[in-house]
Amino acid sequence: MKPSWALRFWYLLGGRLPQRYREWVFHQATRPSWLAWFTARMFLQVLPLTIVIALALVLGLGAPWPLAIACGSLGLVVGVYFGVSYAIESTDHRMTKYGYPRGAAAAVRNERKKQDQERYERVWRSPGA
Repeated sequence: MKPSWALRFWYLLGGRLPQRYREWVFHQATRPSWLAWFTARMFLQVLPLTIVIALALVLGLGAPWPLAIACGSLGLVVGVYFGVSYAIESTDHRMTKYGYPRGAAAAVRNERKKQDQERYERVWRSPGA
């Protein structure tokens, strides 16, 4: 079952979906582009805090706009980098909240990676190639 666009947007912002969408969430966590979606999710979660900090610097402390934007951008980059650094662990933890065993998403992704590597070896590393 696929959630509505509003629920998908809520999920992208970091919200949790009802249990009836657990297969869709697992599919999102195991598809080939999972890391790009995870990065987008991290970006959207860190962005509001970055904007609040930049506005606080300008309005509360009287900092110049370029400095506030630079500080906010640096915070955004560091926040997204830190979040993506733990993408595998974070995704697996999220899957346990939907009732999947620990490491299930990583196992599916690893199996796909192994199959892709075997296919590559058959095509490009065969004696006739």
